[in-house]
Amino acid sequence: MTAVEDLSRRRGGRDARRALRARPIPMAEAAVRPGMEGGQYKPLSTLDMERIHEAALGLLETVGFGQAIPSCIEAMTARGCWMTDKGRLCIPRSLVEDILASCARGFTLYGRDPQHDMQPSGNRAYFGTAGAAVHIVEPETREYRESVLVDLFDAGRIVDQCEHIHFYQRPITARDMITGHDLDINTLYACLAGTQKHVGTSMVDPAHVTECLDILHALAGGEDKWRERPFVSQSNCFVVPPMKFAEDACRCLEVAARGGMPVLLLSAAQAGATSPAAWLEPWFRQ
Repeated sequence: MTAVEDLSRRRGGRDARRALRARPIPMAEAAVRPGMEGGQYKPLSTLDMERIHEAALGLLETVGFGQAIPSCIEAMTARGCWMTDKGRLCIPRSLVEDILASCARGFTLYGRDPQHDMQPSGNRAYFGTAGAAVHIVEPETREYRESVLVDLFDAGRIVDQCEHIHFYQRPITARDMITGHDLDINTLYACLAGTQKHVGTSMVDPAHVTECLDILHALAGGEDKWRERPFVSQSNCFVVPPMKFAEDACRCLEVAARGGMPVLLLSAAQAGATSPAAWLEPWFRQ
């Protein structure tokens, strides 16, 4: 073999390897795939988890929640809950256990494009954005500025092209919106304009939820089409410390549920992320 032939052979092999690395990776061969099995990280023992569960059941039954809205009181007292003389809604252990035993465990979170549908049951893991950042760092200057609506749209466009990000939970608060209505409606629009993946957002007023549902019906091709494949979910912080219902959030939750919109119930407050959790310690000692 001549030197020229050897060089050609080696270049051909290099080009082939480069082409192999540059080719789109089939999903079956990808290192990270939607719905991969997780659940390996277990910082708590079974006994620890049982103690937390028992403490939660005790709190629900003996302390209860304050500031329940009338429709909530009506629905829950019909199922065996009761109001205390201090106006707190108590939930019996038996009802909690019945609900846990009967709640849905196999469901789909839909994308606008069916290729982005998710099956978040069992130990399947999906990755997505989240948060409500009020500032953006400009990459060129490394300076902070207030986040605006176009940032939310641009972030959605990035997520739409990232194969290892499977859903778009609103990560930014658009500070250029004037009213809560402006924020809710335009946040929904910017997210949907940016990505075909499942979108998570929030609303501050039940009337805004109704308006958002009207938009989603039009986008889906009708209310029936929306209910078949609801591709937007509502993030809802329905409880605030110390053990009180967030009344407006509960009203938004009701409208979303009746409208066929999946609801993500945020547990940050209960987990101590937005307030100290030390006041639960006496329950854990029992």
